[in-house]
Formats: sequence, structure tokens, C-alpha cells
Amino acid sequence: MNPKLFDVKVVQIRQLTPRVREYLLTTADGAPLPTWTAGAHIALHLTSPTRGLVVRHYSLIGGSGLQDDPPNTYRIAVQREEHGFGSNLIHETFKAGTTLRIGPPVNSFALDRSAPKVLLLAGGIGITPLVPMARSLLRRKRSFQMVYSGRSVDQMAYAQALKEMCGEVLQLQCSDTDGMLDIKKLLAAQDPDTQVYVCGPTPFINASIQAAKSLNWEEGRLRSEAFISSVLAGDTPFKVSLKRSGRDVEVRGDESLLDALSNARIPVFWDCRKGECGLCATKVVSHDGELQHRDRYLTDEEKQQGQSMCLCVSRTNGKSLVLDL
Repeated sequence: MNPKLFDVKVVQIRQLTPRVREYLLTTADGAPLPTWTAGAHIALHLTSPTRGLVVRHYSLIGGSGLQDDPPNTYRIAVQREEHGFGSNLIHETFKAGTTLRIGPPVNSFALDRSAPKVLLLAGGIGITPLVPMARSLLRRKRSFQMVYSGRSVDQMAYAQALKEMCGEVLQLQCSDTDGMLDIKKLLAAQDPDTQVYVCGPTPFINASIQAAKSLNWEEGRLRSEAFISSVLAGDTPFKVSLKRSGRDVEVRGDESLLDALSNARIPVFWDCRKGECGLCATKVVSHDGELQHRDRYLTDEEKQQGQSMCLCVSRTNGKSLVLDL
């Protein structure tokens, strides 16, 4: 048993959009949970009867409007993905009273409280870590703008709550009525001392990063956290052979390489499971298909060389892969 993990139970479930549900998690005895700061997330350690351990990360939201949750409560929102095993497991099995194990809050997307001006930029479910950031900025009466991009208002979690909380500071960009957000134009309009925090799907993050680079922004002025899926539509099964241990493991089309290895009880170092920390980066011996790198840890050059891969989010579209494990 991991001593860093602790038990919580689901006490309330709320449907925010057709695909997004909000879950309130509390300690059974009312004891306070570890404190955290805006931008933090927790890891849910779940058990599937068919897959074994399933670990998924979700941002902490922290309250309703400007009101904080009690010290014994964590609030998360989970978007159900068609090919997302973890999100489907949560939506299908979590009920009021469900108990689960979680890890302590981790913050790799912290808000710089000294920034003179801030732009919060969200794409879809990427709004979740930005909600507590907006709450922090409002309470401290700091200058900021929030732009929330999505397909339509009815599919954008917390849109109404944010309108009530932020007022004119918030801009909702709905692609069905307003067209696609021009990220470069938005960034170009920012004052030189504006710090930008962007969160959302990988293409949204990449577009923001490329826009900042084209505007010659200094590195670090735009900070990001991506919602990276380890399994996408069209992913196919393959066999991974482990050179040092001599074992073969079948990887399903709807599971990550790391999950398959973990369920086969192959010891692998990992932490973030989001393709960011690099702890699960492993040497690739050979492969018969294209490596699909979905991480944000390896450089573009390292990905082109194909000598290593991050097991938590990356895979191959071939039939076989040999790793130095």
C-alpha cells in the first residue's frame, strides 16, 4: 500500500454538461485534506475488474463561485471521452458513497501571484485548473482576462458560473456561433507584462505555443498544461517485447502502453501519466511501425530519432515494439 495515498468517498455528483460530471470527494471522518494552490491536481487510483490499476489525474476546482469548499472536500470535474477507459470507468461506477484512493495534490501549473496582468486561456475541459486561478485573482483584485473557447455554451462546463463570478472579465468563444478563436490575434493584443496560462487539448496548447513563438515572446511568458489522452480513436493493438526480461505483453487498442505493462506486473517508473515528467521515458530497441509520440517531455529531435518514448501516453501504430526493459 502506498503510504502517500488516502481514502475519500464520493458525496455528490452533478451533471454539468452532457459529457462532464462534477464529483465532490470528502474524508469519511471529516478530517481536513491536504491544502493546495490554484492549478493543482490529484491522482485517482482506481481498480478495474478487467484492467487492474487505473490512475487518472484531475484538476482541483476548489469551490462554487467565490465560495471555498470545506477543508475536508475536493471538487473535480470529469469529461467522458469516447475512447477514454478511465473517464468511462468513473462515469459508469462512481455513485454517492463510492470510496476510492487518491494521491496528495501536485501543482506543476502554479499561478504566479506577482504577475501584474494575467490572461487565462481555456480550451474545452481545460477550464478546470483555471477556475481556482480566476477565484484567486478576483479575491486579490488583480488585473486579468479570461477567454474560454468551446463548441457551444451547453457543452462548456462552468460557463454560467464563470459569467456570474467574472462578469466582463470573461469572454466566451463558442465556435458554433462565433467561429474559431484566433489565438495569435488574442496574444498579440496583450500588454508586454501579461502572463498567460493556457490549458486544454494538445492541439489547442500547440497552437498557443506556436502563436507565442511567432510573436517572439520570451520563454516562460506563456505557461501551459495539456489534457493529453493516451488512447485516441483509431489506435490499434500491438505486442511489446521486453528485451531484458524476455517477456511479451499484448497492448489493447483501448489501453495505454504503461497500463498494459503495469497490469502485467512489469515494474516501470512513472509519476505524472500525462507525458510531462519524463520518468517513464524508456529506450526503444526496435519497432515495425511509426512511433506515435504524444508526450511533451521529449524534444522534437528526440522524437524524430525514435530512440526512446514515454510509455504513459505514446505507442506505435505497428504490430510490434521492443523496449529495453
